[in-house]
Amino acid sequence: MPGKYWLETYGCQMNFAESNAIEIEFVSAGFIPALNPEEADIAVLNTCSVRQTAENRIWGRLGYFQHLKDNKEITVILTGCMAERLSEDIKKKSPAVDYVVGTNDKQRIIEVVQGISRASEEYSFKSSYEGKSNSKSLLPIMNGCDNFCSYCIVPYVRGREISRDPDDILKEIAVLQEHGIKEVTLLGQNVNSYRFQKKDKMYTFPMLLRLISDAMPENSWIRFLSPHPKDFSDELINLIADRNNICSHIHLPVQSGSNSILKTMKRNYTREKYVDLIKRMRRADASITFSTDILVGFPGESEEDFKKTLSLVDEVEFLDAFMYYFNPREGTEAMNLPDHLDNETKLYRLQQLIDFQRKRSRELKQSRLTRTERVLCEGVSKKDKLAMLSRTEHDEIVIIKDSSVLIDYFIDVTITHLVGNTYMGEVVCPGKRY
Repeated sequence: MPGKYWLETYGCQMNFAESNAIEIEFVSAGFIPALNPEEADIAVLNTCSVRQTAENRIWGRLGYFQHLKDNKEITVILTGCMAERLSEDIKKKSPAVDYVVGTNDKQRIIEVVQGISRASEEYSFKSSYEGKSNSKSLLPIMNGCDNFCSYCIVPYVRGREISRDPDDILKEIAVLQEHGIKEVTLLGQNVNSYRFQKKDKMYTFPMLLRLISDAMPENSWIRFLSPHPKDFSDELINLIADRNNICSHIHLPVQSGSNSILKTMKRNYTREKYVDLIKRMRRADASITFSTDILVGFPGESEEDFKKTLSLVDEVEFLDAFMYYFNPREGTEAMNLPDHLDNETKLYRLQQLIDFQRKRSRELKQSRLTRTERVLCEGVSKKDKLAMLSRTEHDEIVIIKDSSVLIDYFIDVTITHLVGNTYMGEVVCPGKRY
């Protein structure tokens, strides 16, 4: 049966990690990757359901695959959060789809293809999520979410929290080290709520992170996505400050700067507690930086609420932010809240926020010029084949005008200037790499 497979991935980092595991399964079963959908025997779409725009994009792709099926034989499999949420609708509306595979069965797709899989009620982890990069890898440590924020679909499509055995995580870390991986990103929908009971011992996220830090060289990087502010303990703060191989950059979603909106969102923290957390982390590690997620146009958001979000952005000084407007998701509590805002207001506020954050980001970047940073060289720049694209531990892109720099190595660079919003850097010691 083995032939060629085509894999498309949409949405979060967890989806990309799970697609890596799916790809490993296909290759192990004797399949080879297709260069394009037209030459594939099997197409897998790993979908996202966080926003309506993500689902709309998939419906469009299914139209393409229906046209493709009119001209050739191809098996189409839809998996991921959209498949979990809209399973029956997809079966009714899209004859192009041969199999709809829910979130818990995503890692059994090869068994579905072989006709030997049965539905599972519980999410299971694979032994490896390593992708094609020679220097970076995603590593899921937990799945699901127990928070039930009023706007979020994740608990309904990913299920309740389940954590991965720490021994299995450390085994994968060991394999990644053997393969020369220099950066590992630990993944979970609420990554710092990780808890695993093993015999008479409860492993928490700080405990796991300490074990991983011990298992990796000091000259390596550990990141984690995405933590929840309410679960950020002093133990975790001190660990980040103490360990050189844990990146001093945290993506910490805030969503809003208004306490009334945060309460309606069911975020379980206040603006004051969030700002205090930022201050405590900066006291522990003066070099630490932050990025965030911000949602505007939530039901009931007044102009004053929105101004409080802008003032929070100004106060905290995020290096970057993922900004979006409220998109009601069927099945969430926020869908039925009163006082929904019109699209014109939501779009206007989003643009104001984007403009303000860009201005603050530009100012912060200007203030960080002339420093020397260690960067990980990721590859050739798409815009200039004679330049290399690299990234700092603060998740800042740095372009190096030196094609002799070796990909997948750490090097030291001096940040010299900005071109647009992108840093340009010069190698400190040519030929020296880590």
